[in-house]
Amino acid sequence: MLSVSPETTVFTAQTKFIAPEPRSGPGRRDSHPRPDRDPESIGQLIARLGESQLRTIAFRDGPDAKPIRSRFMFVRVRAAHHWGAHDGRGRWGKTEELPPREQWLIAEWPKGHAKPTDYWISNLPTSTTRGQLARLARLRSKIELDYKQLKGELGLNHYEGRSWLGWYHHTALVTAAYGFLTLERLRPP
Repeated sequence: MLSVSPETTVFTAQTKFIAPEPRSGPGRRDSHPRPDRDPESIGQLIARLGESQLRTIAFRDGPDAKPIRSRFMFVRVRAAHHWGAHDGRGRWGKTEELPPREQWLIAEWPKGHAKPTDYWISNLPTSTTRGQLARLARLRSKIELDYKQLKGELGLNHYEGRSWLGWYHHTALVTAAYGFLTLERLRPP
């Protein structure tokens, strides 16, 4: 799962990569497949698809065990970062030998927002459920909160020693304390 900007370019799943016709004459033969259309930015693609493709998904449990929900869009795309732009004369810039593989494009578009707030590209298989994709995409905020707790409450950033072994012992104890607190929070009162 990789967070990307709306300016990142992709090819839609409908893009066909076609090898050019063999030409006669001297010189090297170009056999690299070429896309049949130009790539477009993720922001343009999501705007073109519109809000009709959005699905409301619960991606984690919030306070009081109520699920946190948001609207997500899931689209199969091919990343275009290794493909140059079409020069208008039928030639492409930098190319690869094989077409890029299909990946998931995930966009979170919360209700009440004019456009999506977050975008991710994932190489998970097509069999991955939409719920799993949403949970993995939104996991980063949970990890950041856990890291903040490790630093602030449990003292991960309080180590002032100079040896690797001392650092290792310190982080091992902080991690054990964090595991204990997590298990205590999960235990019913």
